[in-house]
Amino acid sequence: MQELDLGVARIRPKRPVVAGSFATIRFTYTAGHSVDDSGYLKIAFRFAGDFGWPQFDDPAAQNYCTVDTTSDCRILPRWDSKGNTRPWGYALYLKVTGGFLDSGQKITVVFGDRAHGSPGWQVQSFCEDTFEFKTLVDPIATYEFKELPESPTLRIVPGPPARAACIAPSRVTAGEKFTYHLKLEDRWRNPTGKPKKIRHAGFAKPRVERVSARDRRTGLSARSNPIDVVRAPGKPPLHPYWADFHGQSEETIGNNSIEDYFTFARDCGLVDIAGHQGNDFQVTDEFWRAVNRTTRRFYKPGRLVTFPGYEWSGNTPLGGDRNIYFVSEGGRIVHSCADLLPGWPAAYDIASTADELFRKLRGQKRPEAFAFAHVGGRYADLSMHDAKIELAVEVHSAWGTFEWLVEDALRRGYRIGICANSDGHKCRPGASYPGAKKFGSLGGLTCVLARRLDRRSVVEALRARHFYATTGNRCLVDVRLVAGDGRSAIMGDVIDAGAGTPRLHVRAAGTGPIESVEVRNGLETMRVLRPYRGADLGRRIKIVWSGAEVPGRARSVEWDGGLCVKGNTIVSVKPTNFWNANQPLERIGRNQLAWKSVTTGGLAGMILTLARVNAGTLEMATAQRRVRCAIRTVGLRPRTWHCGGLRKKLEVYRLPDRQRSHEFSFSSPLNKLHEGDNPIYVRIQQEDGHMAWTSPVYLVDAQGQ
Repeated sequence: MQELDLGVARIRPKRPVVAGSFATIRFTYTAGHSVDDSGYLKIAFRFAGDFGWPQFDDPAAQNYCTVDTTSDCRILPRWDSKGNTRPWGYALYLKVTGGFLDSGQKITVVFGDRAHGSPGWQVQSFCEDTFEFKTLVDPIATYEFKELPESPTLRIVPGPPARAACIAPSRVTAGEKFTYHLKLEDRWRNPTGKPKKIRHAGFAKPRVERVSARDRRTGLSARSNPIDVVRAPGKPPLHPYWADFHGQSEETIGNNSIEDYFTFARDCGLVDIAGHQGNDFQVTDEFWRAVNRTTRRFYKPGRLVTFPGYEWSGNTPLGGDRNIYFVSEGGRIVHSCADLLPGWPAAYDIASTADELFRKLRGQKRPEAFAFAHVGGRYADLSMHDAKIELAVEVHSAWGTFEWLVEDALRRGYRIGICANSDGHKCRPGASYPGAKKFGSLGGLTCVLARRLDRRSVVEALRARHFYATTGNRCLVDVRLVAGDGRSAIMGDVIDAGAGTPRLHVRAAGTGPIESVEVRNGLETMRVLRPYRGADLGRRIKIVWSGAEVPGRARSVEWDGGLCVKGNTIVSVKPTNFWNANQPLERIGRNQLAWKSVTTGGLAGMILTLARVNAGTLEMATAQRRVRCAIRTVGLRPRTWHCGGLRKKLEVYRLPDRQRSHEFSFSSPLNKLHEGDNPIYVRIQQEDGHMAWTSPVYLVDAQGQ
């Protein structure tokens, strides 16, 4: 059967463009076989791309596009955000009507036509060597699209340095030299080059330290994460190692290759542990072999620990998303379905539910598997659970913050750890910033407390639940529970309460000032502790909005709005979690602010510094509700306005004028225990919006106190 000549597509210019910038790209399709009346040309783009969506109505606005043809016909454009098969979901349909496109005739699309005042087409906010304009054509007008053998690609590169980040090891030995890194990033947090290695002579005394670094060429500087300086140990202590277990690359629904993914994790994300989690229904037999080859090649004990794995992506009522890992290469993938697996049947099994998945994983003795429950497009149904395989619940990722899932596990009596990872789709594991569209949060990190940086030690730590979760920062958290008779346990351990009153000892060192620490017993908040008192409060007011609409895909909450301070003056304002560089918090005159903001379970907001402590009123209007309060009524405890949905709320509370408490330690008695398991854990909140959650210590009380 003779194949049709599908034609050729080209773009101009071919030179690289800067991530997040506005550009004009001329796309030209030249027909091979004629395209009949009511046939189509279609240009598809990857799901993860956060470029501006093409519009054809306002010539002066962003992302204005025009369409022309050399044929005596009309081309009708239509943008569909879910118009093609995953992962190429975004699609521009170009319908041929009132004639036909003959061989050699052209369709030209100008993405970002500036002729009438448009600033251009906004390019995606992250880097990619081969941003593809995947081109398909329906020449016979049967709505049967055929992909061109080759589609044009664009190289997207970082912009100029706009900020610096300093990453140091979280623990060093007193008197020993160590290496830390200075990383320069553009306004969208893309690395502008390889991080610079800097040698430090070492610290003389055990205590928490930080280092600072400055780039001479740009003048950009940064302060590091906290460094725990310890005495030379007599035996290997538990060392904090940073992990991003979860992300995807272009072989499934992400961008850039799996090779790029692990290279970034090691060299730019500067993590110690990394996993790769492609959606199972897109992981072909060939790619599963590639996953195993790649994790084997990048695994270097002492530098980077990798785990082969995948994301089992069953529909939520069938179990929802589970991240599956193997302790070494050679495991058998279990698919949830075969929708995007060409040439099925494959070499591997299908499990239609999470329960069936766990049974099949238990049947694989070597290598052993472990799993984390996850919230992504789908969320895990924790009515299905296997205690030996499912070790943790993911509380935070680039998709948002999901404390409700942790609480669901604890409500069911499961002994689980609490982790956080990125689930990044932009090939930036360890530094997964959300960009401009789909994702609402900075990707999380898991701190694993392991004896050594090798697979055996990391898996041992995971099975013991010796790890904690953060929203992407590298804070230090030490939790110890001491029973009444002196026995002690750390996060993840199980310990009998015994006689007497147990005490919880917490030591935290933040990447910013610590605002509060909640001590929780399962679903109950036992205490809220702060490194300051009511008498320390001053002229700073914090405003926070948070929550989600629903647990599933439509969880995003719009908080677009503004505020006005009357009878007082705003001296300064500091935004919290405004990640979109194109949507900053705007100041309008002396006393008004405006913003565009979304949350997906996490939080955003701002800190105002006012001229006077108690004068005036605060009036705020958001897409969710309006609030008004007298500033004199704002104190230590938040004033809260609930907004429905899944924990949607607005909060206003007061902070000290000067908050320098990056470190906070306390000891707290644990009274009023329940009979059976008491999952004791802490949630730490920093002033800048970052949070951390420790895996629970499971304090078992035979009778309750």
